[in-house]
Amino acid sequence: ATMDWMEQEQERGITISSAATTCFWETEKKEYVLNIIDTPGHVDFTAEVERSLRVLDGTVMVLCAVAGVQPQTETVWKQAKHYNVPCIAFVNKMDRVGADFEKVIISIEDQLSANPVAIQIPIGTEDQFAGMIDLISMQELRFKDEGYGEEYEIIQVSDKLKSSAQDWRRQMLEHLSLFDDDLLEKIVEEQQVEQEEIVKVLRKATLSGKITPVSCGSAFKNKGVQQLLDAVVNYLPSPLDIPSVQGDH
Repeated sequence: ATMDWMEQEQERGITISSAATTCFWETEKKEYVLNIIDTPGHVDFTAEVERSLRVLDGTVMVLCAVAGVQPQTETVWKQAKHYNVPCIAFVNKMDRVGADFEKVIISIEDQLSANPVAIQIPIGTEDQFAGMIDLISMQELRFKDEGYGEEYEIIQVSDKLKSSAQDWRRQMLEHLSLFDDDLLEKIVEEQQVEQEEIVKVLRKATLSGKITPVSCGSAFKNKGVQQLLDAVVNYLPSPLDIPSVQGDH
């Protein structure tokens, strides 16, 4: 990885020290500047994570689709909660043997006592992983194998996957309705809920730490990374949303 610059990190294939970089992400509306801090995942370097969490506005918790929540995940989660840092989760390695998106959702709920809300579900798993269904827009995102996921097509949800997608979307809306009376009223009256309204409630609930939006993909093949960056922009706080840090004498 580009940010694992130390010789020991490259030899062992792990992150040892936190590293910061800046990148730019352009949506249909505007261009955003993202300042990223990559922290170690190994339990021996917990102090590095602690230092970073003190200055982070929001976090992306990357989970393995096979292993789910691991001991170090629990440690970092407690640290993030201590500093009241909003979090979104990314279930990575959906193309690995043994990948199970639903099992990871359950492990987040059981082991972290969190409130995970899936905003995407995978289309296939392991070597059949082809993309994901966006539960907010109810569209399929199918990635092309060539080009490392840079190109993908957006199509309507197929009849084969529609029933499952509707069940997941219903669960998402039921979770969100607990945090917004207008949304609850629309669901009870079976009115159509607009995408903008879902995004607005998702953002409010995420910033308050009441839910953890969950997306999925395969970072190695760049599948789902664009959608993760959109989620960072949509649901995690900007510096304007965060009060100034108060120092101690």
